[in-house]
Amino acid sequence: MPTTTKARRTFSFHKTVLTAIECVECKCFFVILQSINLYFTPMGIFSFFSKEKKETLDKGLERTKQGVFSKIARAIAGKSKIDDEILDNLEEVFITSDVGVETTLKIIDRIEHRVSRDKYVNSSELNNLLCEEITELLAENNNDSTLEDFTVPQGHKPHVIMVVGVNGVGKTTTIGKLAYQFKKAGNKVMLGAADTFRAAAVEQLDIWGERAGVPVVKQKLGADPASVAFDTLQSAKANDIDVVIIDTAGRLHNKKGLMDELTKIKNVMQKVVPDAPHEVLLVLDGSTGQNAFEQAKQFVAATKVNELAITKLDGTAKGGVVIGISDQFRIPVKYIGLGEGIDDLQVFHKKEFVQSLFGNN
Repeated sequence: MPTTTKARRTFSFHKTVLTAIECVECKCFFVILQSINLYFTPMGIFSFFSKEKKETLDKGLERTKQGVFSKIARAIAGKSKIDDEILDNLEEVFITSDVGVETTLKIIDRIEHRVSRDKYVNSSELNNLLCEEITELLAENNNDSTLEDFTVPQGHKPHVIMVVGVNGVGKTTTIGKLAYQFKKAGNKVMLGAADTFRAAAVEQLDIWGERAGVPVVKQKLGADPASVAFDTLQSAKANDIDVVIIDTAGRLHNKKGLMDELTKIKNVMQKVVPDAPHEVLLVLDGSTGQNAFEQAKQFVAATKVNELAITKLDGTAKGGVVIGISDQFRIPVKYIGLGEGIDDLQVFHKKEFVQSLFGNN
């Protein structure tokens, strides 16, 4: 807390009264709010991350952190400063942690530049250095929203999210958790069961709809997916729905077939909501490591994916794949799955994610 302060300011934020003290020297506001890290800068940008979310994140990334930390500890054993040998060892650490070769080389280049610039960097400072440089790397593709988590942009209604991904990655589960979180944030939500090729997909979505307390629009097995999407959006407009989430087929057929199907769904939705879908969310299974890269390539080639959800990070030591995929595909990671509970889907916050992996928390 700064010693030199001036006028207190009070902000009302979702029924919570926040008291802020402005620091005269740096012009930042330090917000007093128990158990929530919230900072307000002169640019008006909030960083909102509760203690509970931090605990869920730390628990979900525990296996990855243990794996990375043990490898880094071996890489710097007996060294007092960062040298070429440590950098070579670090390169191996990141590649074996599924960060990917290209992204690993970028990280090593950044570390080399910092070591060269700062002249002498103690090996004990390595984790802080990694936090800073990887956060900056992710910032090139992941712009943290100024909106509170699970709120939607103003100016259009409904906000339409089309979800794509192969079977088995946790796509339907992610949709159910998204529905729950959006509803919890005060939005009216509706789901569209446009994966009509697999009976289990519609049944699963029905179950998640019940759990989340949101309606599901569906048709019979084998129905035209575009028809389901059309009906969903018409119903959403008639019922003043805020958020529509459309499930799509999870089978990986040939690229042209996939492209044609997703394009048809988009075109039909635009007859009801002209700029739909507002988000195309690709769900990837983080536990598959490098296989997730291949899945991403397939879908990025077939349709315009503009955000990613990476699931099952709690059951794997391959959480580094989040860093690599975001960097290589230049697509922001929007959500991460950290457990089986309905609350265990989080909006991705790059700084907190990297701190959880490399910080001394």
